[in-house]
Amino acid sequence: MLEIQTNTFNQLNITALYDLLQLRSEVFVVEQDCVYQDIDGKDQKALHILGYKDDKLVAYTRIFQPGDYFEEASIGRVVVKEKERQFGFGYDIMNASIEAIKKHFKTSEIRISAQTYLKKFYNNLGFKEVGEEYLEDGIPHVNMIKN
Repeated sequence: MLEIQTNTFNQLNITALYDLLQLRSEVFVVEQDCVYQDIDGKDQKALHILGYKDDKLVAYTRIFQPGDYFEEASIGRVVVKEKERQFGFGYDIMNASIEAIKKHFKTSEIRISAQTYLKKFYNNLGFKEVGEEYLEDGIPHVNMIKN
């Protein structure tokens, strides 16, 4: 089980910010071999959901209130450290993110831009595909909605 922390950008200390940027870079840039601008100016508007195991950041998402990213509330930058994926932390961090959206933004309608190969994972969390597949930073994605 993860220890979950929810922070605004300004509540993040330097270590937490460094750790989340390192984890995002480790997975999205290095592991997925994708050169893209991770630091996109949106972190300041997001709530950051951090999942710790033994005081080490192993899972992360950022969530947005309706209108800040999509018309609906949204979850992005969903990431779990590669060596920790077998423990179900992806579900833990996503469920914590869904609950944080309900608590902080008072809505249950959520849109995500999901990497296509993870559709089944998101289907298991109640998300349904909407629209056609598209490329984002060279990786196939699909929009998904949860009501």
